[in-house]
Amino acid sequence: MSNKKKSSNIAAYFTIGIFIVELIISILIYSKVLGSPSNFENNNLETGHPINTLGIIYKGGFIVPILICINLVIITFFIERLITLLRARGTGNVSNFVMNIRELIENDRIDEAMAACDRQKGSIGNVVRAGLEKYTLVANDGSMDKEQKIAAIQKDLEESTSLELPMLSKNLVILSTCASIATLIGLIGTVLGMIRAFSALANSGAPDANALATGISEALINTALGISGSCIAIIFFNMFQTQIDRITYGIDEANFSILQTFAAKKH
Repeated sequence: MSNKKKSSNIAAYFTIGIFIVELIISILIYSKVLGSPSNFENNNLETGHPINTLGIIYKGGFIVPILICINLVIITFFIERLITLLRARGTGNVSNFVMNIRELIENDRIDEAMAACDRQKGSIGNVVRAGLEKYTLVANDGSMDKEQKIAAIQKDLEESTSLELPMLSKNLVILSTCASIATLIGLIGTVLGMIRAFSALANSGAPDANALATGISEALINTALGISGSCIAIIFFNMFQTQIDRITYGIDEANFSILQTFAAKKH
């Protein structure tokens, strides 16, 4: 239990470290890349108008590096989840693997089914192999009746499944959180930009055109960055959730096949 808690703390510190590093990178991108004088007329950040897209984004203000950080976090955990789920999915087609396992179990070819699990190298293979190992142990155990054997196999399958599933959904909450806060932070930038724009209009005499344009740019840029980050995070989250559902369904189907096959046999 202490090892599990220790590994959880390490993962938490690692995640916090990623946020800090990417926030620093975002600030550097904002100040050094987007804020380069070459992106503005007369190489002047204060009075020069942006001459390219980088300069326009820079005018979004201090909210921009926060939104850049959120987008970097989304990309980072997209890559992390993609690698994890590809490993969890294993080799070959999940549906074909489950059908093959079912056929092997029905024909009492347990050793071949275990070998197939080893070749699959995914979460389904790990769970099914654990169930098959228990299957072979209780099959010839004369001290247990049939119901006890089925309960023992089911318990082992459930324990193996409970160890695999948390790893599949780990860090998905970060993507869902980014999807929510990206839009909200973008809206904060939008409100601040509109305040600046209306302040320019409220000045006595002729409105400050430069301040008005800056305020409107800040509002629109932050909105665009926030909505873009939110859309990307939602797409990634739903894509991964679909993959997890497929793997979970495959695990449940394989577990059901093992239990049904054992129940149908006379032991």
